[in-house]
Amino acid sequence: MADTLKEILLDSSRRSTVVADLQTLIDEEVAAKSGVSGTVIKTGYAAVKKIKPGIIGAAVDSLLDDFVAALEPIYADFKASGASDFGSYLPTRSDAADALLSVTDARAEKSDRESIKKVYNKLRPKGKENVEEALPRLGKLIDKHAA
Repeated sequence: MADTLKEILLDSSRRSTVVADLQTLIDEEVAAKSGVSGTVIKTGYAAVKKIKPGIIGAAVDSLLDDFVAALEPIYADFKASGASDFGSYLPTRSDAADALLSVTDARAEKSDRESIKKVYNKLRPKGKENVEEALPRLGKLIDKHAA
């Protein structure tokens, strides 16, 4: 079993599968949203995908190295803890959502696409809650690739 997220998720032989799995995770998380805020998220997500088809997969691929770097200390703590289920461990870490959002915040800030910035800024206030909701599924996805 690999010891680091870098070894698990960034290996060139499986990177494309990891990116595809993450895109599916995002699609499923968005589809599961409900209520008024869910409608806003779904509308924003659809708008981003319409602006540039394929942007979600491309964004995941371009952000993956930074996401891995942001989560690596949390994964190291998980490994040191002796726990065997990252899907259960990840949501217990209050710093996990902030670590992931620091990556997207930095990227959004650097974007030269005003339409992307506008949609991101509209969705960002609920971002932490949405990322926290996705942590169990993300942890399970990482467990899948670590097996």
